[in-house]
Amino acid sequence: MAIRIIVKEPDAVLHKTAKEVKEITPNVKKLLSDMAETMYDAEGVGLAAPQVGILKRLIVVDVGDDHGLIKLVNPVIVEKEGEQFGPEGCLSIPGINGDVRRAEKVTVKGLDENGKEVTITGTGLLSRCFQHEIDHLDGVLFTDIAEKVYDYVPERSGRE
Repeated sequence: MAIRIIVKEPDAVLHKTAKEVKEITPNVKKLLSDMAETMYDAEGVGLAAPQVGILKRLIVVDVGDDHGLIKLVNPVIVEKEGEQFGPEGCLSIPGINGDVRRAEKVTVKGLDENGKEVTITGTGLLSRCFQHEIDHLDGVLFTDIAEKVYDYVPERSGRE
């Protein structure tokens, strides 16, 4: 596994539509593992392949719940329910947050890294994360749909 460089806005790759993965090869599995390692290294909760410069429909998500690390190939939202409104950030747009309206609950279908079809329903942060990462696959950034965008100031640890 390797930590990849996270592409930053305004790189054009972030605004393009990712291509469907036709076959899960060893390279695809390695990319998913690299994406997970990169996400953890950057202290994120999700990462899409375009964020590491690769236009493939792949995402990794780990919001710290019972689902653990989720690796999805060709994920699609098949059901949305309810509404939540709150702040989002993005590893590709450091220092900026935005208030985004999302579904409270989504059901996502896709393939796991072994090609098995999976369906996962998530609420709250997991739902928000799925929607955010799948938007990346369509070239949509949270700043494109945020109702308000503002500078993000991390909380101070008091140990400066």
